[in-house]
Amino acid sequence: MATDEELLTRSVTDASAFEPLVERHSRALHGYFARRAPEAADDLLAEAWLRAYAGRHTYQASRGPARAWLFGVARNVLAAHWRGRERALGSVAVLAGEPSSDPWHAVDQRLDAAAVAPLMRQTLAELPAVERELLLLVAWEQLSPTEAATVVGIPAGTARSRLYRARTRLRTALGPAAPLSLTGDLS
Repeated sequence: MATDEELLTRSVTDASAFEPLVERHSRALHGYFARRAPEAADDLLAEAWLRAYAGRHTYQASRGPARAWLFGVARNVLAAHWRGRERALGSVAVLAGEPSSDPWHAVDQRLDAAAVAPLMRQTLAELPAVERELLLLVAWEQLSPTEAATVVGIPAGTARSRLYRARTRLRTALGPAAPLSLTGDLS
C-alpha cells in the first residue's frame, strides 16, 4: 500500500494516484470544516480537493507529511471562505462587532463540554489565533504538533512551545474542571 506522500508525488504524473488520498482523508477534512463552518462544510471540502488537486505539484515531502499539506490547503480554503463572508457582510459585520476573519464565536457554540463551555469559550477566544489553531488541529483533527506546525506555517519547535502555552492557559483557567484530554500530555 502506497503512502500518502508517494501517492501525492505520483499524482503529478498519474492523476489516478490522487483518488486514494480523497478516500483516506475526506472524512477528517470534512470534520475540520464541519467544526468551523458547518453550513458550508460540504462545499468547502469540495473546494479543498479541487485546490489540492490543482496544486499537487507544489507538495514537497521534505516539508512535511501529505496529511499536513492537505490540512494546510483546507485551512487556506477556510480562510478564503471567511474573507468572502466578511466582504459579503461588509461594514454590517464590523458595526455588529463580529470578528474579522476568524469566526470563533460560531465554533465555540459547538463545544461538547457543557459544564465548562463558558469558561472554555472565553479562554479559547483569548488565545492568540495561531495558538488556538494549533490546539484545535491537535485536539480535534488529531494532527501531531509537527503536522499542525506545517499547517500554520511555523517551525515545529515554535509550534510545540505555543501549544504548551495554550494548553497551560486552558488548564489554568479550567482548574479542576479540566477534561482529562487537556490534563494529559497530548504532544
